[in-house]
Amino acid sequence: MEQYNEKSMEKNRKDIINRLRTVKGHIAGIEKMVDEGKGCEDVLTQILAIKSSVHKIGLMVMESHALECLLDPDEDGKVEAERMEHIIHMILQFSK
Repeated sequence: MEQYNEKSMEKNRKDIINRLRTVKGHIAGIEKMVDEGKGCEDVLTQILAIKSSVHKIGLMVMESHALECLLDPDEDGKVEAERMEHIIHMILQFSK
């Protein structure tokens, strides 16, 4: 199971990198749109798409971190309360 988790985490990392590169490309596209004087509605539509993409990336990062913390229990197979509090705090901060 540990090997599966490492492979899964590596795949997740690569997916996050690919999504970040896509967002980077979208931002360059918006910059070009603004430079060319495209309409505000078109620019805002693209910004909304980027906002949604960045939110999804944040969820992926948070899920990966939470799983990593939860799948690394102590010797008794329990997850420390401090680690759970950290995950909960992170989720609440991201949700704001």
